[in-house]
Amino acid sequence: MTVALQQKNVYEDFDPKSDTLFFKVGTHGLISFHGRNYNIKKRMSADERNRLIADTGTFFRVSSDCYVNIHNISSLGDANIFFGDSSKRVSCSHRKLQMIREKLA
Repeated sequence: MTVALQQKNVYEDFDPKSDTLFFKVGTHGLISFHGRNYNIKKRMSADERNRLIADTGTFFRVSSDCYVNIHNISSLGDANIFFGDSSKRVSCSHRKLQMIREKLA
């Protein structure tokens, strides 16, 4: 008996809130989303971008152009934020790390 495994195609069914570890805002509406094993660059309108940035329950601003998904954080180091089983990490100030610790508690 064969069973077909359904895998989600991240490029077709991309959901920034659940699939993203962190994203960086670029110029002219270009946003670079970073996941466990992919990077997706997507052009978004100003309204879409503002809605994504305003979602403080999911995303936290760690620098002027970088936002992390607080639901996907696995651990916090001295100056880094680590995500799950991937080797991706984001450097962050001690002040922002303390704010994230308070938000996660």
